[in-house]
Parts: sequence; C-alpha cells; structure tokens
Amino acid sequence: MKPLAIVLFSFFIVNCEAQSKKENDIQLQEETKNYTLETVVEGINNPWGMVFLPDGSLLVTEKSGILYHITNGTKTEVKNVPAIYNRGQGGLLDVVLHPKYAQNGWIYITYASTEGEGTGGNTKLIRAKLENESLTQIESLYKCEPNTTKGQHFGSRIVFDNAGYLYFSAGERGNHFVNPQDISRDNGKIYRLNDDGSIPKDNPFVGKENAKEAIYSYGHRNPQGMAIHPETGVLWEHEHGPQGGDEINIVKKAANYGWPVVTYGIDYDNSVISNEQTKTGIENPLYYWLPSIAPSGMVFVTSDKYPDWKGHLLVGSLKFQYLELVKLNGEKVTARQKIATDVGRLRSVTQGPDGFIYMGVEGKGIVKIIPN
Repeated sequence: MKPLAIVLFSFFIVNCEAQSKKENDIQLQEETKNYTLETVVEGINNPWGMVFLPDGSLLVTEKSGILYHITNGTKTEVKNVPAIYNRGQGGLLDVVLHPKYAQNGWIYITYASTEGEGTGGNTKLIRAKLENESLTQIESLYKCEPNTTKGQHFGSRIVFDNAGYLYFSAGERGNHFVNPQDISRDNGKIYRLNDDGSIPKDNPFVGKENAKEAIYSYGHRNPQGMAIHPETGVLWEHEHGPQGGDEINIVKKAANYGWPVVTYGIDYDNSVISNEQTKTGIENPLYYWLPSIAPSGMVFVTSDKYPDWKGHLLVGSLKFQYLELVKLNGEKVTARQKIATDVGRLRSVTQGPDGFIYMGVEGKGIVKIIPN
C-alpha cells in the first residue's frame, strides 16, 4: 500500500472508531401511537422557549426577536423587547418565570445581545415584568463577553433550582479551543446566580484570581436543554456534540465536562478533535448519542396523564424531527423511544400546568400531545 493510501486508510479507521458506539447501546424504539397531536398556536417560525403564566396563557420566544403572549390561541406581540442580535443560532432564546412569579412578577429571558466589548454579539440574561403587553422594569443580570460575529453556540436555557438559585447556559460561541476550558473567560459554561443577578457566595470560583465568579461548571459545548430532576432536585443538562457525541450530563459544582479535551464526536470536516473519550478529572456523560440527534429542549415528565412516561425524560431532536422519550432507572438510561415521529424540527418542550406536554416545532408553532 502506498504511503498516502496508508495515511488515508488510517484516517478513515480513526474516524470510524470515533463514530462507533458501544456495543450495549440502547436501541431507539419506534413510537407507539397512543396519543393525538393538536396544534395550539400556528405561525411561529422558531418557538425557541415557552413558559405558562398562572392564568394559563403562554409566553413564547421567536428566535428572530418576537416575544408572543398567547391567550386562547391568539398571539399578541409583546412590546419593548430588547434589541436582538439575530445571527446564526443566536436570537431571542429562553424564557422562564421566577418560582414566586405570582408574588413578584419577574420573567427571565436570555438572548443574543450586541452590548459590551467587541463586534457581534453574545448571550445575555435579563429579567423584566409584563404589564399591558409590554416588558417593563428591565434589569440586566449577566452579559457574556467578548462579542463575536460567529453565528454558532449561544446556548441558552434557564432554570431555577429548589433553593431559588438561577442557572443559565451559554455555548462556547465557536471558539472551542479557547473558551470552554478557561474559567477566566465566558462561554462554554453553566452559570449560577441569585435571582437578582448577584453571585452566590458559595459559587465554586468566588475569590479565585481572574475567574468569572458566576461560573458553576465548564467544559460545555452548546447546552440547549436544562431541567431540575423532580425527585433529587439536581440540575441535568444536554448539549450538542459535533458529529456525534451529544451528551446528557448531571451538573456538578466546579465540574469540567471536557469539551474539547474529550469528545465522542468528530468535527464537521471529519477530522478528529480528540482521540480521548474519557480523562481523569473530567466528568463522563450520563448518556451520549451517536449519531447526533441535535437535542433541544428537555423536560422531566411528572404528570399522571402519561403513565408510561412519568418519571422519565423528554428530549427534542432537531436533526431527526421527533421527541425522544429517554427512560430512566435512577441515573441510568434503560430505553429510548420515538414520540411524534416526523413532527418537525423540535426546538422546545414543556409540561403545562394542566399536565399536558407541549412542543415548540419550527415552522409550525406549539403542538400539544393528548393521550388517547
């Protein structure tokens, strides 16, 4: 075999090994159609995030920069939304309510913003109140810097834990050899704040020289799903890998999740990013997908309306256009099943106060899953 042929053959073998999944992987089961789908709201091109208000109405972010308030299927555009940096994967992203929203009225939003140092944009967190279909009392809580004109990996999801701490994610903005492993830099991180944006005194890097003290964990690529486990109260997240290696992780204080030092995927030009999948000092994923499903949106099912799904995890797939039921036994994945096959690029998923599951589907809007 000629030297060039040997090199190319070796390159092919390394890539195949990087893209092979362990033999005991959980096979994806086809859906069991014991439900119907009902379109609740139409005409939202990219329903990135959604949250129900106490009166049963719904707030939905459209990535291009529109915040919709939806009441009985009627969309109203909320006014005074901040200027959005709508580029690539960046735009108007997640929206959640304060756990005591009924008392204080605070709404939390992440979006791509041009504010701050550098050209382009980066992920920002604000809070505001909704009055007369307009955002008021807007407060800036955190802004990742510096800005960049790169269009990828803004994150971003927001959750509150049971103690009232706020977590939000920001992807590594396409600068994967610089940002995720450096705690003096933003991006490729999950942050933890008090509800007013101040930094908790027990955050892991408080007092550490040059560290971004809001960081809770690092070494992330692009987390677009986060949820608090309903029984343990622990934060779970999923994030996009490159080609292969999408991960589900349990988020731990000060933990390093490895990107790009370790990965189960390869780069988009088929080159090897790292030959290592595990390494001392780096957290292993609870589960990883290979090939990638491009996960977005994530919720634990607690509703009695879906007895076979209760206690398990739902994850949206952008790439394969279905909702995936990830069945769990504690911290172990035991089964995987398609839900809503070919529904479309599934961007977000939540459980409503009525106990039903709602999906945000690109090009469609909000779709409700009704058990038969």
